Amino acid sequence: MKLKKWVRIGLIVAMIVPLTACGTSTSRKNAASSRPKPTKVVKTPIEDTQFMMGTVVTLRIYNKGKDNVLAGAFKLLKTEAKEITVNQKGSEIDKINAAAGKKPVAVSKDIYPMIKAAYYYSKNSDESFDLAIGPITSLWHIGFSDAKVPTQQEIDKNVKLVDYKKVKLNDKKRTVYLEEKGMQLDLGGIAKGHMTDQVKTYLLNHGVSTAIIDLGGNIYVLGDSPKGTKSGNWTVGIQDPKASRGTAIGSLPAKNKSIVTSGIYERYLKKNGKVYSHLMDPQTGAPYQNNLMGVSIISKKSVDGDALSTATFDKGLKGGMKYINGKADQGIGAIFITKDKKVYVSNNLKKQFTLFGDAGYKYGPATDLK
Repeated sequence: MKLKKWVRIGLIVAMIVPLTACGTSTSRKNAASSRPKPTKVVKTPIEDTQFMMGTVVTLRIYNKGKDNVLAGAFKLLKTEAKEITVNQKGSEIDKINAAAGKKPVAVSKDIYPMIKAAYYYSKNSDESFDLAIGPITSLWHIGFSDAKVPTQQEIDKNVKLVDYKKVKLNDKKRTVYLEEKGMQLDLGGIAKGHMTDQVKTYLLNHGVSTAIIDLGGNIYVLGDSPKGTKSGNWTVGIQDPKASRGTAIGSLPAKNKSIVTSGIYERYLKKNGKVYSHLMDPQTGAPYQNNLMGVSIISKKSVDGDALSTATFDKGLKGGMKYINGKADQGIGAIFITKDKKVYVSNNLKKQFTLFGDAGYKYGPATDLK
């Protein structure tokens, strides 16, 4: 079978932030009951592709007569992107960073939950993910024209400012305070997931039942596949981390799921014959150094997949797989790809994932995980 170009499906909004079970259930029922009835599902979608946040964003809606909803979804994305971009002067994140060591900053009801989710994963991952990574990402600035390899002295100075414990959140006032001057939030490791979830909710609230949300590697498949399969599942390709977007090493069935892929070749800096990934280790202040080449996270919420795809790089293959297998009861699974082109699948996805025989990859031995 030839290596196929699949629709990339991957990363967004309900938070894993502690909520009372009763309140959550009631609010979900109320939200669902107030939604308009979806229009007819068609096989040919209305779609649009735009460039934003440094990536290609594509939305496909398979419900009839939803052109205005498609336009509204892109408007929502642009509004959110404007407020969360670190390099956007006047954005909410920029205001928080500018006030570091000075005062708390109140943020909007749309952005605060994303910061809460980022804080949750900073703690849950034992700092493999850190929302206060800004001093390091801004120092390297990989993906921008002024990207550089900093000196060890610069790294040592900035990495001291990376500490999520010094990010103080006030739920009642909805404020964020960075305790030390020079601290910076960088939510690039979770933002697209949050925005994917926001778009999913927006579509559901506007009578859309079937869609593909693709935020450049963060993909969500909503509803039943329009192909009319008995299960309703879509066939989702798992991205080859070393190839162009859309090239898959294998596939799995999915419905109402997020698939987020992070890879070391996604964005990088090449200097003096060495390749530096944009995925930064909050402990060392430098790109992760292990045998992982790519990680794809499958989850119910894209925000989870986004954060976890970053956190697992820090833990490496063994630690990352143990971490993900511990989240199976949350419907979270993963596919790990190493630099020697071996594939490892979490326990809950082994019967679902199909590895393409001609993709150039093979399953790694179970002993590698012990």
